Amino acid sequence: MAALGREAGADRRAAGVVPAGAGEAPKDIKMPTYIYGQSSPSLGDANLRKPMVIEIIEKKFEYLRKEKTLNIYGTVTFGTTAGFSGILANLIFRHCFKVKHDALKTYASLTTLPFLSTIVSCELLVRHALYSGNISRENCVLRSSLIGIVCGVLYPIALAFSKNGRLAVKYHTVPLPPKGRVLPYWLLLCQTEIKAMVIPLILQTALGIYHGLEHYAIFESTLEKTVHED
Repeated sequence: MAALGREAGADRRAAGVVPAGAGEAPKDIKMPTYIYGQSSPSLGDANLRKPMVIEIIEKKFEYLRKEKTLNIYGTVTFGTTAGFSGILANLIFRHCFKVKHDALKTYASLTTLPFLSTIVSCELLVRHALYSGNISRENCVLRSSLIGIVCGVLYPIALAFSKNGRLAVKYHTVPLPPKGRVLPYWLLLCQTEIKAMVIPLILQTALGIYHGLEHYAIFESTLEKTVHED
């Protein structure tokens, strides 16, 4: 009888018929059960989270787009005033050295180069450093004001001095300086008119301070809105 029972059990296993209770899972393992027609909880949560994530990303892009537009307007204005400072410096040195040649060439370079140098310096030294988290508010204002002084006043003065000085020597519009006293001689020729550059110096310093404060305020506002949305 026992042999017949074992043979019957073997036949049932071969046929794929397993007795009830033989393949039951252990009691300490909980098997997930779902009712027919009911969606998976994880799938439902994912469907709810997807529109929220898309909305947050769209709002972040909107904030960044507005912030970038404001930064571009401020930087272009800052560079434009540097270009006007270059025009004034060129006018002063052309008058001092009595230069009448290559007017278009000198005015084009004195307008374009200070404008571009101001924009590039603001992008690298202020905006890039600000969004890298490397500078504070005071440092941002200091960098911006120094850019206004260097790129908007000192650089145009040096550029106008060199270009018009070369033209004065080339066309002999002023007497040549004595040997050993070249620089004092040139400065003596324009010491009165050069005082007019105090106006762009004050203007560029004030605009630099305002530009730095505005950049930092926009950065803080964008950061707060982004963190709040998260």
